[in-house]
Amino acid sequence: MTTLAVEISASRLLGTVFGTSNLVWANIIGLILVYLAAGYFLGGRWADRSPHFTTFYSLLAWGALASGLVPLVARPVLRAAAAAVENLDAAVMGGSFIGVLILFSVPVTLLGCASPFAIRLALTDPVHAGRVSGQMYAISTLGSIIGTFIPVLWLIPTVGTAWTFLSFSGLLMAVALIGLYRAAPRRALTALWMPGLLALLAWLLMRGPLKPTPGLLYETESAYNYIQVVERDGIRYLLLNEGQGVHSIYNPETLATGGTWDYFLAARFFYPPARIAGSTGVHASRITCYVSPVTCLPPSGGHLTLASRHPSQVRSLALVGLAAGTISKQHTAVFGPIPIDGYEIDPGIVEAGRRFFAMDEPNLTVHVEDGRWGLGHSSRRYDVVGVDAYRLPYIPWHLTTREFFEEVRAHLEPQGALAINVGRTFTDRRLIEAMAGTLESVFPSVYVIDVPDTFNSVLVATVQPTQPTNLAENYELIRNDPAIHSLLKDVLGRTILNLQPTPASTVVFTDDKAPVEALTNSIVIRFVLSGSFLGLSE
Repeated sequence: MTTLAVEISASRLLGTVFGTSNLVWANIIGLILVYLAAGYFLGGRWADRSPHFTTFYSLLAWGALASGLVPLVARPVLRAAAAAVENLDAAVMGGSFIGVLILFSVPVTLLGCASPFAIRLALTDPVHAGRVSGQMYAISTLGSIIGTFIPVLWLIPTVGTAWTFLSFSGLLMAVALIGLYRAAPRRALTALWMPGLLALLAWLLMRGPLKPTPGLLYETESAYNYIQVVERDGIRYLLLNEGQGVHSIYNPETLATGGTWDYFLAARFFYPPARIAGSTGVHASRITCYVSPVTCLPPSGGHLTLASRHPSQVRSLALVGLAAGTISKQHTAVFGPIPIDGYEIDPGIVEAGRRFFAMDEPNLTVHVEDGRWGLGHSSRRYDVVGVDAYRLPYIPWHLTTREFFEEVRAHLEPQGALAINVGRTFTDRRLIEAMAGTLESVFPSVYVIDVPDTFNSVLVATVQPTQPTNLAENYELIRNDPAIHSLLKDVLGRTILNLQPTPASTVVFTDDKAPVEALTNSIVIRFVLSGSFLGLSE
């Protein structure tokens, strides 16, 4: 139980600084298994040389102590690593990562010694070796189940990662000291310094924020993420885990962010302006109006916004990956109080959005659930579906497949559009190509918009065949209209400037095979080995 709790908590301990990528997980799981293998080997030999309960319970006590020391000793190391990540100091980052992983060698190896030792002590009659070992493995597996679920579902969101370590360490130490007292009372009494040391160090080292990020307003650990809200120059940012990615921005002075969020506003403007004949309500005569997504220009030279005829071009929106509501706030300001369904799997992020990002639009309905499941079970159809569900550096694989995009298309209006945030580097666009190929297997038209000075592109797919020239036509119709929100004009202008050729691709991700993690890992590794990562700090 303690071993699995340590492994699960290790990912959260490292995730606050180094993220939760598959590369981090692979290192944690791989080295934990190496340490356990060493423990099994050493524990078997140790048990044969000293098959005594005193030795066994002393071993458990030392394993418990070492487990509890890990987050306390790692805390100053991780704070230095956090500063290195902030400054993109690769040498310190790598050294800190390896150093923390080495910290786990002592407790996990000691805990690995327990299983063969327990079997050796319990096996008093070789005739019953099978039954005894079977019972041991069954009990061990039950402990593993508890050690997996309790930290994730209860302790980490409730008391945090460090106290989760200490809780399991304290429980194991209590068992060890009780057993040691039954076997050797004096020895148990002399070992009471162990919980005393843990309590003292916890009191000394557990004060202050987990990661002292400049401008920190709020931090918490949810079942899914380590969440931070920071404020710099009056602008609030939502940071998750290692903090390299900004997941939401709130600036009370302006809605424009210059980032990925803005470009979701342009999704439906790839459709052409529609020609409508009918009375405008301003002129008694019947006239023809050229209707852009939000405006009507009569041939006579008069001006008429479409507020009375079409309250907004985007009349409904679904967001898979709501975060703290930057996109929903922008759409509400530009298109009015349209119905918005926001899907966000992490309730901790929703709480942070409501407390610190003014995510209180009455037209926004928040669904705390997985975005694909929630959208798939929705009975509604939308003008736009936005997908911005990064868990850096990955898009969740089940949000990248042809089957998912077929579900999205089924929930779009006949002239609807999908917009999705996709990562890249300055020279490696393989994920863009793969996502474009997958989208083209479902949608007739796909566009790529690079977000300047970032590692992001927004891909837009339309239900009907469209042309990139439509974007310019719509922009020309609205750019001089004072009734149109300035953010929309600005975004359409930037979108035109940053529109890229849609790459040709035969790659199609499916629910059966979507190697998005492997592709992302390859992009990250190539980026680091190329030296580009080191150049970012300059």
